[in-house]
Amino acid sequence: MSAHLYGPDFFRDPYATYAQLRSAAPVHPLPPRGDGPPAFLVTGYAAARAALADPRLSKDTARYFADRPSNRRLHPALGHTMLATDPPDHTRLRRLVAPAFTTGAAARLRPYLDGLTAELTRDWRPGDTVDLVAGLAVPLPVTVICHLLGVPEADRAQLRAWSDQLFEAGAPDRIDAASHEVAEYFGRLVAAKRAAPDEGLLSALIAARDGTDRLGEDELVSLAVLILVAGHETTTNLIGNAVLALLAHPDAAARLRDRPDLAPAALDELLRYDSPVGVATFRYATEPLTLAGTDVPAGAPVLVSPGAANRDPARYADPDALDLDRDAAGHLAFGHGIHRCLGAPLARAEATTALTTLLTRFPRLRLAVPATELRYRHTRLMRGLEALPVVL
Repeated sequence: MSAHLYGPDFFRDPYATYAQLRSAAPVHPLPPRGDGPPAFLVTGYAAARAALADPRLSKDTARYFADRPSNRRLHPALGHTMLATDPPDHTRLRRLVAPAFTTGAAARLRPYLDGLTAELTRDWRPGDTVDLVAGLAVPLPVTVICHLLGVPEADRAQLRAWSDQLFEAGAPDRIDAASHEVAEYFGRLVAAKRAAPDEGLLSALIAARDGTDRLGEDELVSLAVLILVAGHETTTNLIGNAVLALLAHPDAAARLRDRPDLAPAALDELLRYDSPVGVATFRYATEPLTLAGTDVPAGAPVLVSPGAANRDPARYADPDALDLDRDAAGHLAFGHGIHRCLGAPLARAEATTALTTLLTRFPRLRLAVPATELRYRHTRLMRGLEALPVVL
């Protein structure tokens, strides 16, 4: 992608750049990288929603890169995840995993979420200065995912470090090395769970069947990696971005504090306002197609930006304003179509627990530094803060 899309100013606030691109066209051609084909960035809401559901835009990255030379050595488990497959393989894999991530399953976890949040914030006192990212936004979702998978507590910090490295922009060697570390770890864990099953999701996946079909070893490792990475990175950013938005809009924070029952609708608006996923994962055109009036040739990568689409004034009036009265349920922060985020109910439950705990326990919550000093992670997909220092 062009340099202005990944400069320091863009990471700090991408929305002005998105608006500029969107005003030119909802589907924006990007310069090709090296000898590759030109790519297209989708910034308009209608175009993004259509692209996310278009079966002509494949997510089978293994097929796309099969005949292309590369110096990368990413572990195959990360290139063959459920997120990077098309039907019928995607349909089969999602059917086997879906029961663990329903709204009902998330609701059954609420006592655990409440207890974990209370434990993480147990020593926090009004007036203390803490980093909400390190203290809550990171450990809450990663602990929940590790709990679900049955990852031993002693291994969780290392897994979190590897997962962080997988999203480091401009660090291909570190990304590749981390991909092997996390995949090899889950290979060992699958073997251990097969020998001694427990009540965790990984053991359930080992035993799961779709008719007479079972998950293969590579599929189990791939699913475990995907659940870990997708299950906590996005929620970490969701919590951090949502808290920052509320701190910048104290009237909205006060309203949500007084009316915690508004949390589900408020969360949709917070997700729309500052989406934890800036650009969705890779797609490419399997045949020539036209998207919002723009011709996309076969083989061209198509990058859909939920962050841009959710600020499209053609879909949301006054999109740069945070409005808790807005009906934002149609936002694309969790995607759309067959690849819509499977863990959305769990992410919503985790974020709701975190936000209501913070607002009710610490009504004077405020930033500990000027907002201009906050730094965002330099990642190509996610939008999230490196740290969020606050006074409780």
